[in-house]
Amino acid sequence: MKEKFVALALLLAAILLSASARVSHAEVRIADDPGGRMGTYIDRYRDLRTSGESVIIDGLCASACTMVLSAIPYDKICVTPRAILGFHAAWDADANGHEITNRGATQALFSMYPPRVRRWIAARGGLTSQRIYLRGKQLMSLYHPCFLDARASAQR
Repeated sequence: MKEKFVALALLLAAILLSASARVSHAEVRIADDPGGRMGTYIDRYRDLRTSGESVIIDGLCASACTMVLSAIPYDKICVTPRAILGFHAAWDADANGHEITNRGATQALFSMYPPRVRRWIAARGGLTSQRIYLRGKQLMSLYHPCFLDARASAQR
């Protein structure tokens, strides 16, 4: 009887360890994300970082979406050949709905990026109202390449 209890306990422990291992290897796929308000992305990425999930960038990740580069550890991010990172200055809308650069938010955004990304942005004139895109071989040289598989759990 004692052996059956030990065997059952070991089986249950194995099942629980297996389940937790699957959770820790979950992946989030980012594709076709044009960005939005910085505060929304700060909250989203804080929760994602806490979850321990890896991030696959597999398409457009622009504007505030690129904050993923600062929020998620480098070794938890990979990019596919379709990945495109789009950068520009942070902005607010004036009373008429026109974009006005928010210098403080732009500086904060720039300072969040990893040094290798800041160097790439600076070499292209910095964060301005003009959009700049990091893709292809340049992006693949800065981040680990990855390929989509059935483990991708969500699209953001």
